[in-house]
Amino acid sequence: MNTQVQTTQVQAASIDASRERGLLRFITAGSVDDGKSTLIGRLLFDSKGIFADQLNAISKAKHKRTVGDTIDLSLLTDGLEAEREQGITIDVAYRYFATPKRKFIIADTPGHEQYTRNMVTGASTADAVIILIDVSKVKLGDDGSVELLTQTKRHSTIAHLLQIEHVIVAVNKMDLVNYDQTVYDRIVAAYQSFATQLGLKDVHPIPLSALAGDNVVSASEKLSWYQGPTLIELLESLSVYDESHDEAFRFPVQLVARHNGHEANDFRGYMGRVEAGKISVGDTIVVQPSGQTATIKDIQTLDGSQQTAVVGQSVTILLNEYVDISRGDMLASANRPATVLKQVSADICWLSEEALDSRRKYWLKHTTRQVAARVASIDTLLDINTQERRTTDTLKLNDIARVNINVQQALAADAYDATRSTGAFILIDEVTHQTVAAGMIRLD
Repeated sequence: MNTQVQTTQVQAASIDASRERGLLRFITAGSVDDGKSTLIGRLLFDSKGIFADQLNAISKAKHKRTVGDTIDLSLLTDGLEAEREQGITIDVAYRYFATPKRKFIIADTPGHEQYTRNMVTGASTADAVIILIDVSKVKLGDDGSVELLTQTKRHSTIAHLLQIEHVIVAVNKMDLVNYDQTVYDRIVAAYQSFATQLGLKDVHPIPLSALAGDNVVSASEKLSWYQGPTLIELLESLSVYDESHDEAFRFPVQLVARHNGHEANDFRGYMGRVEAGKISVGDTIVVQPSGQTATIKDIQTLDGSQQTAVVGQSVTILLNEYVDISRGDMLASANRPATVLKQVSADICWLSEEALDSRRKYWLKHTTRQVAARVASIDTLLDINTQERRTTDTLKLNDIARVNINVQQALAADAYDATRSTGAFILIDEVTHQTVAAGMIRLD
């Protein structure tokens, strides 16, 4: 076998293996003061994921909220002074740690409704979400009814829309109810009912106390009635196999590379990252949205030419034919092309404090392409609590709705359910340049 081909196959195999057993990206979500930052702090502390100087710094912090010499572990992620003063998370804080079995990237996202847009940002690349439920805030009726918080339902809805594969329901602060199994069972039953209504499939409930450390890294005798894994064991066991390498080839062009003008050969390469599928020298591709076809001449990286490129790799592609290609175009499988759209149907989460104005023009940013767009109509607005859809003529902060958007130039896109990277977009205010909405394309 050719050494170069053999090396490429080994690289591709290692990439697939890392997706299956290696890095797990997860976020924490929940209402204000549900214990998200404390939970992450406990994970880092108990798994020896913090340095001595960090521990020393937070033990002397002036905004600590614990009594006596107890360390306020939430300060490990609440890094902004405003967060420590108010006792809430505002920004998305990313932390990294590892166990002998796996590496992790955690995104601690805000719980306050005002910062839902930050939660959407953190969730967009997550493999799993930990939705914390504070047992002291859940209303348990004498008639057996259970009323979950609106933010719990909102974050679960966003997790479903963003196609996050695994949902861990962490029923936190069990120490406040004396580790009562009956309370836990009632809350879990209520959430399971909502999850079924929502369409969530892979739901893992777990009782714990982030502050006391019960069931986070070590099992607790106080929760002996719970026979499942601890939180860290559950995180280590989740599969994060990415099927995007089995999908149709998608390569949004970021840059057209030319030689410096002093060379005789006319080098023209198309630079970018493989967002889905794989490609090999000799394969036929289609340039979208123009529809021109071409064949792969060479695939170049910093380490030289290679025969194959797989999802996640940044490469420069050379073609045998001279075709008109610029930034924002999509190279796709000739036999499985993307859908070319002039009108986009999508679910969007409105992220701006300024309401949607259908008369205004926005910029739609999809992969490497940015086009002028207008929201032509709002089909339905989603009610977070009941999951029912109703009509509306505008959108305000945190609203989730199905809309139709007219774009000035055609987009080559996929349904978000099929390929996240080519099915997602954002809307940008053309005046302030602020991101006003995040969208998931629907082709049904």
